[in-house]
Amino acid sequence: MSQQPELLWGARFKHGPAATLSALSRSPEYYFSLAEYDLEGCRAHAYELNRAGLLDENETVLMVDAIKQLAKDFRAGILAPIQADEDVHTFIERSLTGRLGELGGKLRAGRSRNDQTANDLRLYLRDNARKIVAALLGLQTALVRQAEQHIHTLAPGFTHLQQAQPIVFGHQLMAHAQSFCRDVERFQDWDKRCALSPLGAAAMAGSAIALHPELSAKDLGYDGACENSIDAVASRDHVAEFLFAGSMLSVNLSRISEEVCLWASRQFRWVELDDGYATGSSIMPQKKNPDIAELTRGKSGRLIGNVTAMLSTLKGLPLSYNRDLVEDKRNAMDTVEQLLLVLPAMAGMIDTMTINVERLREQAPEGFTLATEVADWLSRRGVPFKEAHEITGKLVQVCEQYNLALHEVSDAQLLAVDARLSADVRECLTLEAAINARSGKGGTAPVRVAEQIARLKTRLEAQANWVNGYAGLSL
Repeated sequence: MSQQPELLWGARFKHGPAATLSALSRSPEYYFSLAEYDLEGCRAHAYELNRAGLLDENETVLMVDAIKQLAKDFRAGILAPIQADEDVHTFIERSLTGRLGELGGKLRAGRSRNDQTANDLRLYLRDNARKIVAALLGLQTALVRQAEQHIHTLAPGFTHLQQAQPIVFGHQLMAHAQSFCRDVERFQDWDKRCALSPLGAAAMAGSAIALHPELSAKDLGYDGACENSIDAVASRDHVAEFLFAGSMLSVNLSRISEEVCLWASRQFRWVELDDGYATGSSIMPQKKNPDIAELTRGKSGRLIGNVTAMLSTLKGLPLSYNRDLVEDKRNAMDTVEQLLLVLPAMAGMIDTMTINVERLREQAPEGFTLATEVADWLSRRGVPFKEAHEITGKLVQVCEQYNLALHEVSDAQLLAVDARLSADVRECLTLEAAINARSGKGGTAPVRVAEQIARLKTRLEAQANWVNGYAGLSL
C-alpha cells in the first residue's frame, strides 16, 4: 500500500543526506497533524492542474477521490507517517503515489513545498482561530451569566490593589468580558489580512502551470490570492500577528486568573470554587487551591515567548523563503494547543463559582470608599474640587483618629473640619447612593450594567455567527 519515500529535493545529489542532517531536517511528529490541511490544498491543486490540462477529467476524479480517502484514513488513524517521511508533504506524496502509482506523482507539478507549507499553516490558523473564539465565547458566556446574577451585588472596587470606590460585582465581571470581546475582535481583524491564498506562488516567482490561483483561493475559502509571489512564501507576519492575538488573550486570562486567586483566598473570601474546578494539597487536608487560575496564569509567559520567538526568527531573514521559517509551526501550534486547553477549564471555573454576596457588601465601604462622595457633594455645592479634595482628606483623618466610618462622624465633627460640611452630606454616604450616582454610560449603576450586558450579548451573537459561518475543511 505504501512505498519507501523518496526525497522531494534529491535529484541533483550524488548520495543521500547524512544521518545528522536527516535528524535535524525531519519535521517533529506533531507537524504531521497538518496533513488534513495539506490534503485540502492538494485537492484544490488537482483542479488547478485540470484547468492547466495536466490532468484530464478522469485523472482528476481519481486524484480527488484518492485525496479524500487519504483524509478519511488519516482521521481514522489508518494512515500515518513513517520515520523516513521528511515532512508532511513527503508523507502525502508517498501515500498518494502508493495508491495511484505514476498518476500520484503528477500532483507535484506547478507547486512547491514553499507555497504548500505557507498554505497549510494559513488554513490551520484560520480554522483554529474559530476554535479559539468558540472556546472564548464559552468563557464570556460564563462571565455574562454570573454578571447578570450580580447586577445589584455591592462590592469594593480597587486601584493599586487598594479599596477605592464601591461598585456592583457584575460590573467587575463585565470588565473582563469586555477585554475578551476585544480579543475576539483581534482574531477577526487578523483573519481579514490572513484570508489570502499563497498557492500559485510555487517556490517564489509564481507558477508557469498553476495560472489561476484566484480560483484555488476561492475553493479553499480565502477571499483571494496573494498579490506577490515572493511575499506569499516569505512573509510570516500573519503568524506573528496571530501569536500576538493569542498572547494578548493569555495576558487577559492571566489577569482574571490573578483576581480569582485573590477572591478565593481566606483574606478575601469573595468566591467559593466548585470542587470540580479546584484541587487540594498532598500534605494539608484543609487546602482548596485555585489550580486552573494558577496554571492559566503560568501559561501566559509561554505564549508571550512564542510571539517573541517568531519575531526574533523573522527579523534577519532576507526574501524570499528560508528554512528558518519551519519554526513558525512550532510557535503557532503550541499557542493554539495551550489556549484550547485553558479556555474550557476557565469557562467551567467561572461558571460554577459561588459569589459570597454578604462578604462583598461587608467589605464594600471599608477603607473609606465613600470618601469621593463627600468631595463630589461639596463640588455640587460650588466648592472647587481642589478644596473639596482637601476637606475630604481632613475628614478621613478625623475618622482614622476616632476609629469612625464616614457616616458615623457627628455634626459637630463635620463642622469642625469645614463649615460647609453640613449634616446633609450623610445622604450621599450610602453604598446605594454612591452606586446609583455613577449612572453615565460605562458606569457601575445597575441600570447601566444591565444595558452593558445586553449590548455585549448582541456582540457575542455576532461573534458566534462569525465562527459558524466558516466552512473550514471540505474533505
